[in-house]
Amino acid sequence: MKQLLILSGKGGTGKTTIASAFIKLSSAKAFADCDVDAPNLHLIKRNFEHEENFDYFGMDKAFINSEKCIQCGICQQECRFDAIQSFDKDTKNGYLIDTFACEGCGVCERICPVGAIEMKPEKAGDLKLFSGNATFSTAKLKMGSGTSGLLVSEVKKKLKANTSDEPLAIIDGSPGIGCPVISSISGVDMVLIVTEPSVSGINDMKRIVETAKIFQPKVAICINKYDTNVELSEKIEQYCLNESLKFVGKVPFDIGAVKAVNLGLTIVETDTKAARAVQDVFTKTMAFLENDSEDNFFKINRG
Repeated sequence: MKQLLILSGKGGTGKTTIASAFIKLSSAKAFADCDVDAPNLHLIKRNFEHEENFDYFGMDKAFINSEKCIQCGICQQECRFDAIQSFDKDTKNGYLIDTFACEGCGVCERICPVGAIEMKPEKAGDLKLFSGNATFSTAKLKMGSGTSGLLVSEVKKKLKANTSDEPLAIIDGSPGIGCPVISSISGVDMVLIVTEPSVSGINDMKRIVETAKIFQPKVAICINKYDTNVELSEKIEQYCLNESLKFVGKVPFDIGAVKAVNLGLTIVETDTKAARAVQDVFTKTMAFLENDSEDNFFKINRG
């Protein structure tokens, strides 16, 4: 199975819009949303026959047994994250762990003189696997939880375990360059970076290019809403040329794309300028993914 990951250095560039269009154009039977902090690929209308839900447990959190607690206050004094709150000592719950603040270091468990504190698994998110005529893996990280990179790895594992015979998997990644992005890149064959012609868009694009290079997948770049700043779009193309990066096309701003998304449709289900441009980006991207020959890719681009 070849894995195509679609990323952006920042949010709002149209990464998911491009990803959903690629899924439609390729008739992909395997796809995933690895933007576990704010997944939205599921908003595109798709009928699945089955849905499976799984609890995701991240790092352990501390819990206080109120029956054992002698309310000495040592744990609160030593907690460097201020995760232990004190209440009315006339009640049985003199101290309570704020699980949002707890970093799972385990210091409180080790220093409690009566063994009233225990480290336990804490649910950190929800995994979902949809199947039927296609397989879709996604997840939602619980607010305030860490280990987003591990959750992304679980999303990819679920997809791979259930679609090992499929030739292509399309993955919608997270914006930025943090842990979820790094987990998304690991093991993929190609990264398509969707950027926009703005100062922040260019700077963040360069950061994600440098991050992707560490893992050595094929890397290609496309510009979304290129006509909102033609001068900066030209700078992006020149950057790709200077860095020997594959530039696979540009998509104009199109209000029709916004209307399609609001209706739960992919952009390529409309007859718009943006839809036709995305189809061209898709053709060039797939040619680059499928062919190892540099010459063949450039012939397709020049044609």
